[in-house]
Amino acid sequence: MTLARQWQRLRQSLSPDWGDLRLLLRVRDAPYAERANALLAPLTSGRNGNEIRFAVSRRSGPGPEAVRRLLARLDAERIEGELELVTVVDTEPEPRGSETPEIPAALVAHPLPAADTSPLAPQWDDALALLPPDWTDIYAEVEITSSDLLDRVALLMGPLNPARDGERLAFRFRCARSFGYGASPGMVQRCLERVDDERMPGTFRLLRALSDTKPVHTQGPVWYVGGKAV
Repeated sequence: MTLARQWQRLRQSLSPDWGDLRLLLRVRDAPYAERANALLAPLTSGRNGNEIRFAVSRRSGPGPEAVRRLLARLDAERIEGELELVTVVDTEPEPRGSETPEIPAALVAHPLPAADTSPLAPQWDDALALLPPDWTDIYAEVEITSSDLLDRVALLMGPLNPARDGERLAFRFRCARSFGYGASPGMVQRCLERVDDERMPGTFRLLRALSDTKPVHTQGPVWYVGGKAV
């Protein structure tokens, strides 16, 4: 069965109020796994051997139709595999009366999930828990709630070499697990704890992640965002 068809059948099996999914693709022929991961890159895919993990959300980022189109591209290149549902997060019910709805924890392996303004360090821990064990490189952001906090947060996150994302109240940075571009995971943890210590809430988002990278005569992979290398 083609991957696009597997995706269609999987969608039909879900409850109508699903919000976010984590999926696993096991590529049948291991040599094609790298190509499959490249084609699924818009879904912030991560590869571990012949297994590729990615996310889809009905609330933000690439949606179900984008998944179908990307899987159809794998089918067109005769890349075969088995698609497996790993995690499903349902959307919260509509609030009743004057009750304030609780914001659910969002999946972090796809761009721009629903806002979560809990302390940043636990959000970082949750993000790492969703990654495959051989992850090597991360591109992430922290969005804060007020422009009054920009200068202070920039100072506290200084060791991460944060960069503003246009006019948004967000700082983006890289993390490298063992070598290459970006701060170490321990430094990211410490900087986010410093922001938490001063009670400045924000949203951590894992925008891109790579696994098992082996650069040759370079300092590591480069992402292109908006035509610029990051």
